[in-house]
Amino acid sequence: MYLFLDIFGYLSVVLRGLTLIAQSFTLGGLAFQMLLWGPLQPKLSVGGLVIEERCRTLLRFSAFAWALLTIASLALDAAALVGTLQLPWSEAVSADFGRADLVIAACALGLAVLVNGPAHRVRSAALLALSLLALAMQTRLTHAASRPDLRWPLLLSDAGHMLGASVWIGGLPYFLIALNGCKAADDWRLIARRYSLMSMAAVAAIVAGGLVMAINYIGSIDAIYGTAYGVMTLAKVGLLLMLLTLGAGNYFLVERLRRDPSTPILRLKRFAEVEIGIGLTVLLAAASLTSLPPGVDLAHDRLNWQEIVERAIPQSLPRLTSPDYDKLTVAQLQAKITLADAGRASAQAAYIPGEGTILPRNAEDIAWSEYNHHWAGVFVVLIGLLALIEHFRWGRWARHWPLLFLGMAAFLFFRADEQAWPLGPAGFFESFRDPEVAQHRIFVLLIAVFGLFEWRVRLRGSNAGPAALVFPLTTALGGALLLTHSHAIANIKDQLLIEMSHTPLALCGVAAGWARWLELRLDGRVHRVAAWIWPVAFVLVGLILLDYREA
Repeated sequence: MYLFLDIFGYLSVVLRGLTLIAQSFTLGGLAFQMLLWGPLQPKLSVGGLVIEERCRTLLRFSAFAWALLTIASLALDAAALVGTLQLPWSEAVSADFGRADLVIAACALGLAVLVNGPAHRVRSAALLALSLLALAMQTRLTHAASRPDLRWPLLLSDAGHMLGASVWIGGLPYFLIALNGCKAADDWRLIARRYSLMSMAAVAAIVAGGLVMAINYIGSIDAIYGTAYGVMTLAKVGLLLMLLTLGAGNYFLVERLRRDPSTPILRLKRFAEVEIGIGLTVLLAAASLTSLPPGVDLAHDRLNWQEIVERAIPQSLPRLTSPDYDKLTVAQLQAKITLADAGRASAQAAYIPGEGTILPRNAEDIAWSEYNHHWAGVFVVLIGLLALIEHFRWGRWARHWPLLFLGMAAFLFFRADEQAWPLGPAGFFESFRDPEVAQHRIFVLLIAVFGLFEWRVRLRGSNAGPAALVFPLTTALGGALLLTHSHAIANIKDQLLIEMSHTPLALCGVAAGWARWLELRLDGRVHRVAAWIWPVAFVLVGLILLDYREA
């Protein structure tokens, strides 16, 4: 049970994020069919049977996934109640959140079944009713449902916020399917124009709902930067600005397409691909946000501006020398236990993954962590600078910069978790019981994977093929996962200060990954601009790491 409770928070965030993704793709697909494809199909030059079948397949899969993920989330929450409060399963499942989850799962299954038939008024009315019921039940799982004061404005704002995200982000895959399936310029113009109008209405709902919730859940300026809820809200705003930039680019392209049907739409498709990727990251950030208490409820333990500025002031020099391992808390505790148990066959371990115990930290522990982050910053700055040098004719030798990722991965594998193998008392496989260690090992694997693939891409040049896409996807995924990452630190303020440094790292990672994607998938001015954006983002990541502090 200790192990389950230790990983419960992280698993619930991941499940919540996946559920929001499936929900958005389901509701977005229904909105696409009812508001765009159905009204426009008689005006299109193609029959659209292939497009419609592909959209239905994705919609059906999304609805089934929504149902399964909702049941999985219900099982996880119920298991936590059973394990901590010793409640019977029937009572845990019949709680308010359980009843809401069961209704949502039933609605999602109903949508998956009904979407298989031909469109007519009765079927469309049933689909709409199930969607609205599921959305209403989903609001019962948000912060709005737990507020002691007037709740209906927050419930409506939350519903509008989720619906807007579903129409815009969840409708993007169907929009791409339609663009790729049509060949006539007039069809592209009609589809792009209608989806542009849908997106603008969705953005208005997102912004309006978000403002209402921010005012009520954050409450003050100091809660924006002084609480975890406020910091994660800022991360969502940053991601939204990226989406709006891409959306604005597509809007101007759609207007050009309306005036001149011969306008190429390749950039429209590529921007939509990136919007999907960043949109999924927004949904993961939203899942992290729902796991945090609203800032307005945290009157104590807030960070003040002076503490943030003090931590953010750059140090004179990065910490590039490591303290001895024997001086770390886990090593000293293990030495004391081993000495006390000298008469026994085997000494007890000072650290057992999965028990949820947070070890005390001394000055050497802090220095160890800062040393790790600063050397990681050195690697990342060098990677970004070499990637910039590669653009110059005299800098072709710098194309081997991906090999630095292998060195950084090896460094982090040995150094990131001093309590685990190969340095600490916990064995390699045993250490995966700790969610923080597991996340670090996943990040190390991601670093090694895109280092190897990107080196292969650089050696093969234009013949690299699909392998070239591994690097941007892995980079963007790493940034998205960083938004769900958490640290087991007893001091709330120290934990928040660390999370505040991770948030810009995540945003830079997302920007770098999708800029590299555009560099590979487009040519012309966008290609050239994107080729400079992602190395600069890497340099910024490195500089943030070099300034990382825990005290």
